[in-house]
Amino acid sequence: MTAVDAFPAAPAFDQPTKLVQAPGDPTRWFVLEKTGRIRVFNVGSPAAAATWLDFSARVNASGEGGLLGLAFHPDYPATREVFVSYTGNPAGSMVSRVSRVILDSVTAPVTTVEQILLTVDQPFDNHNGGDVAFGPDGYLYVGLGDGGSANDPFSHAQNDTRLLGKMLRLDVTGVAWPAPGYRVPGDNPFSGNPKCGPAANGADCPEIYASGLRNPWRWSFDAPTGDLWVGDVGQGSREEIDRIELGGNYGWSCREGFIGGPASCGTAGLIDPLSDYPHANGDNSITGGFVYRGNSLPALRGRYVFGDFGSGRIWALEDDGQGGYSNEELINTPYNISAFGLGEDGELYFADFGSGRVGRLGGSGGNADTIPTDLADTGCVAAANPTLPASGLVPYTVNAPFWSDGALKERFLAVPDGRTISRNAGGDFNFPAGSVLVKSFRLGGQLIETRLMMRHPDGVWAGYTYEWNDAQTAATRVTGGKTRQVGGQTWIYPSEGECMLCHTSVAGFSLGPELAQLNGLLTYGETGVTANQLATLDHIGLLTQSLPATLPSLADPADSSASLNDRARAWLHTNCAQCHQPNGPTPSGMDLRATAALAATNTCNAVPQAGDLGIANARLIAPGDAARSVLLARTNRRDANGMPPVGSGEIDGSGVALLTDWINSLGSCL
Repeated sequence: MTAVDAFPAAPAFDQPTKLVQAPGDPTRWFVLEKTGRIRVFNVGSPAAAATWLDFSARVNASGEGGLLGLAFHPDYPATREVFVSYTGNPAGSMVSRVSRVILDSVTAPVTTVEQILLTVDQPFDNHNGGDVAFGPDGYLYVGLGDGGSANDPFSHAQNDTRLLGKMLRLDVTGVAWPAPGYRVPGDNPFSGNPKCGPAANGADCPEIYASGLRNPWRWSFDAPTGDLWVGDVGQGSREEIDRIELGGNYGWSCREGFIGGPASCGTAGLIDPLSDYPHANGDNSITGGFVYRGNSLPALRGRYVFGDFGSGRIWALEDDGQGGYSNEELINTPYNISAFGLGEDGELYFADFGSGRVGRLGGSGGNADTIPTDLADTGCVAAANPTLPASGLVPYTVNAPFWSDGALKERFLAVPDGRTISRNAGGDFNFPAGSVLVKSFRLGGQLIETRLMMRHPDGVWAGYTYEWNDAQTAATRVTGGKTRQVGGQTWIYPSEGECMLCHTSVAGFSLGPELAQLNGLLTYGETGVTANQLATLDHIGLLTQSLPATLPSLADPADSSASLNDRARAWLHTNCAQCHQPNGPTPSGMDLRATAALAATNTCNAVPQAGDLGIANARLIAPGDAARSVLLARTNRRDANGMPPVGSGEIDGSGVALLTDWINSLGSCL
């Protein structure tokens, strides 16, 4: 099985959340972007992608919110209507909206009319669900998560007076707006009750089709059977696949997959998943797919294909012959798979949230994995001694190192001959295609891992890791991630997908190389000369732009001569800001870049939106009171509630102490 770039000429899309084709039209793909645009391109000329509809001004894209769902009217294009799902209220509390959009043109709409059919209050900015699709019965189905209520999830998914944590079913075609807006199908479980409002209601909600879901992020109908397949994102232990039935209760939060959940409640009447899988090797967030009915991959025909956002793995459910299913891994990809798309040709496509590319599943005849198994064959290390960099690689270091479970690191970069490194307004470096960043890790002096971040010729970034043998004479590529005991601790080799969870597009992918990190001295081993790194890169002609007159610089968190504030903000910048900044991939509105004023970080005296960890009167950062600060508490643990969520098994004790002192020193949010 292969996963290839389906449209190499297409531009990179901005955090794609869904792929869909219009009924009966195989010529165009519609790509939803988290921040609010629906982009469209013709398969014959993908480079000419255009904005089809733009909801950016209405969308609240913080956390897991954004533009999340699109469904075409069953009679489209004769009926020029589409139905969209997004989280709204950009400047206020988050709500989920489902709207009918009437188009003046299906080719390139100019004038549209939005009719909001349903509004649901979101108590937090995660577990929003948001997918919409028409079922074979002609009704519109809406999947909603439990609202991210980590403290009391039972009150939502298992409370039928709330719409959260449910699959809804609405009759919307040919229904007048604003009254009644939508009708309730007569066989919905609570169809005789009054329609539900945005929050709590007096009676069970008639819109409900099924309940007990945590976060049905992506789901689909199998056209020949009418079956509704859901990938329901788990909490800290299991991811699950459900086949949804009318009136079914799928267990959350009494159950998580086949195991017990956080709520204390009985299991009578709950429907088990068809299959589940544990959190391991980067698997942590299921992306539901489709039952494959195409022709190119006959071995998959009739099987449900799905993936994991965290690890990039793609599986197919296989009948185990005993009335159940087993997961057969098809391929381990380096992608953060946010959505699958079923083409009108019957083939399976997928979106990579990190790179913004649209991929396609193919057979064994596709593009082979060309990344060498042996580090010595990559060209990144010296042929005679692979522990040394290849000739031409440029060493660099950073002012504020990322915590890597106590390892010391050596860093090098390589840029193709004749190419230069540009930078954006924030100072992040933008490396040209063909560039490689090399980072080696040592624990107790032992070389244990070397990681490569490569920007491939097509412009796509990907991460690869190599494990050194005990003799430190050779390093072998690790695919899919693994763990190893080194010096009394568990060392984590990340999967390709896990690499891209941290190397985000919003942070420029390369992370370490930026003005504020490289504005410092380095002694260059080949010459013995100590010089400023930025001046050196400029001197050897690697920088596209001239250096600004005033250069920013991050403090070293371990440098006691620097101010406590600068050290703490540098630690947060390095360890957290790659995800926690505007338009980042996390369920949070935090901005932990060092350049953001404390009040603008959205942390100071802010009520936590993803659980308080049992801390009384908790705040993300409680000025003067580290004990009430959830941000600190998450850095001081390595469980499902810890930060970072992947790649680390050891707590940074010095970092925790630094943040504790800093928070206790704060007198206000100014």
